[in-house]
Amino acid sequence: MLRWFLLVLIFTLSLQALGESEILKRADSLMKTQNTSDEFRAYNDYKNLYLQAIMSEDEKLKNSALQGIVKSGNRLHIDVSQYLDELSSLKPHSSYNKPKSKNIATQNENITIRASHKLQSVRWEDDRLVLKFDNELSSNQINYFTLCDPETKKYKYVFDIHASMLTESQSLRKDGISRIKLAQYDPQTLRLVIEDSEKIKVRFKKESDQLVINLEAAPKKKTTYVKNEIKSSLSSQKRADRNRVIMIDAGHGGKDPGALGYKNYREKIVVLQIAKQLKSILNSRGYKVYMSRDKDIFIKLSNRTEYANTHNADIFISIHANAVEKNKADEACGIECYFLSPSRSEKAEKIAAKENSADMSDMNSYGKQSFLSFLNNHKILASNKLAIDMQRGMLSSLNRSYKDVVDGGVREGPFWVLVGAQMPSVLVEVGFISHPREARRLVDSKYQKELVLGMADGIERYFANN
Repeated sequence: MLRWFLLVLIFTLSLQALGESEILKRADSLMKTQNTSDEFRAYNDYKNLYLQAIMSEDEKLKNSALQGIVKSGNRLHIDVSQYLDELSSLKPHSSYNKPKSKNIATQNENITIRASHKLQSVRWEDDRLVLKFDNELSSNQINYFTLCDPETKKYKYVFDIHASMLTESQSLRKDGISRIKLAQYDPQTLRLVIEDSEKIKVRFKKESDQLVINLEAAPKKKTTYVKNEIKSSLSSQKRADRNRVIMIDAGHGGKDPGALGYKNYREKIVVLQIAKQLKSILNSRGYKVYMSRDKDIFIKLSNRTEYANTHNADIFISIHANAVEKNKADEACGIECYFLSPSRSEKAEKIAAKENSADMSDMNSYGKQSFLSFLNNHKILASNKLAIDMQRGMLSSLNRSYKDVVDGGVREGPFWVLVGAQMPSVLVEVGFISHPREARRLVDSKYQKELVLGMADGIERYFANN
């Protein structure tokens, strides 16, 4: 009870300017904008109201707050299963009925139309973009049109598909084409937009459960530079918004091996390899990058974020590999991103316990105080955004070359390695080193390269939007 009192006291200080009803109205209003940043703010408001309702024993407010958490959490791809279970178990006077499906569209009580198909993967096959769905497509599910403005040199080729995505919107890359974006236009329509300053020859066909799009971009005009122009041209490629500092933390190390997985692969070795590759690619894109460790040494959990604070890092990324006991090794798999929060998920608590176990020395005084002060910090919201962008980036990159990449989602968790960070921070579980297929991939340099490309893309997307 004392713990809940401390938590609510912290949140109450930030809510004094507004009453509960005003905050609830504000959160509900933010949800109607269908803007991701507003949805993050609404999610945070609902969480604060939920804690307030517990202490005041206000069942009506608790019910409203839980409904808001579930709705906003599902839109943001946050694991809210524990809140959903609690909501469905409320007293009979609650007006909420637990939905039969966890489909994002069905979580919103205002939406009654469901997409019949779900997008499973997106990949490139030379000049062909292949979208694979979970069921066979029919011709009337696909609507194709163009929007061309020769004066402004904007040519858009648009596909509207009666389907839904399993992940958030994503940007695809193709040499010779300015922009390709895939997003959920509305709950039942998936929209693909291909945009360029030149005309593109677009052909497409339906192949059972796949939509195959052929893209032939016109060759770009080559720009020639005289000798003294070349230097200024190259220097201009480094964008001003890349003046950012990133701290990469390779989990475990030294006396702490981390998880021991399939064929005795060691977590501390695999995550260090991935961390080094991520540092290399971010450096090549113009970012300043530090590592908490660049060799097999032991670093205290509290020192890792202390290094990030000392170097004035803009974000902190801790890289880990998951694992389960042998009797479940063939089942548990997937990529997950976590941000610091008092977790309500049993799965998150188990994973956090594993990651926290190596070094709990000096955490009783330092950790608890930092943890409590962090709860009232706006960095939770930014960390949530960073986690979603990185999750989307990794899945998008890996799905181009690999099948069966499992999306474990973005989750909340009480990870001590993130405690004390004065910047947005996330913990990435790059896969299960105990799973035979994922373990083989995690030690493969080609897979690692695609993984870190996705991480880097996610980081860039975060900086671009924040």
